[in-house]
Amino acid sequence: MNSHNANIGRDPSQDTGPGSVKSATRVLDLFEFLGRWDAEKTHAEIAEELNIPKSSLTQLLKTLLQRGYLAYSATSKGYRLGPSIASLATKVHGNTDIIAAAGPVLTWMASETQETCAINLIKGDQSEVMASAIGPHRLNFTMRQGDVAPLYATSGGKALLAHLPSNMLEEYLGRVTFEKFASNTIDSVERLREELEQVRKTGFAYVREEFTQGIMGVSTAVLSASGYPLASLNIATPVSRFDLAKQKLCEETLARAATTLHRKVA
Repeated sequence: MNSHNANIGRDPSQDTGPGSVKSATRVLDLFEFLGRWDAEKTHAEIAEELNIPKSSLTQLLKTLLQRGYLAYSATSKGYRLGPSIASLATKVHGNTDIIAAAGPVLTWMASETQETCAINLIKGDQSEVMASAIGPHRLNFTMRQGDVAPLYATSGGKALLAHLPSNMLEEYLGRVTFEKFASNTIDSVERLREELEQVRKTGFAYVREEFTQGIMGVSTAVLSASGYPLASLNIATPVSRFDLAKQKLCEETLARAATTLHRKVA
């Protein structure tokens, strides 16, 4: 197979043009090549097809294997796209699907609870509201698309944190700094760890005047088949309206809504 075949539809001058990074270009060429053929390719085939020196290719393949972006078969001595590629694609596709499916679910949640409800995604060290439905009461908490808050300070953020893979959670806990937003804002890693453990046990995360004074929040995570938190659903209500009956109603509503969304996007 001639090396120029892999570059059909792409100007080779892009590799050396302004702003081009050779190593990054090689990685992308490799991913596109393996993805296009959906087949295992040997070291020699890759080197010939992409015109990469074998010594440079060896280190590149080793790095990508270590990070899970490639997989290797000892039997065929071939390389293929690895699980990390699928994981990234699933997150992008899953986020799009879950937001599209969330609208009717949020409307139902607001009708059931008479409170404001939202769906949230992780955006760096913050949770971001992707869609919401406002409750009918004159006194309520408004959550708008695009609103962000630190993960540790909201019920939706805690629900997401509690179900992160351990390596991601430890990275977050190692860098987080705490800002006081309201009277009960969490102020230590130790306290946050304790709360996240409780979230994992019960399935529900709570905040009581931790991000906004006078507001109570309840949340649960929507998990992928592998247990990764695709999103969180939360209900926000004034503390004055939150009692045991409201707590039970919120938990039942969140559980049903999370199950519905999981079925739609799983």
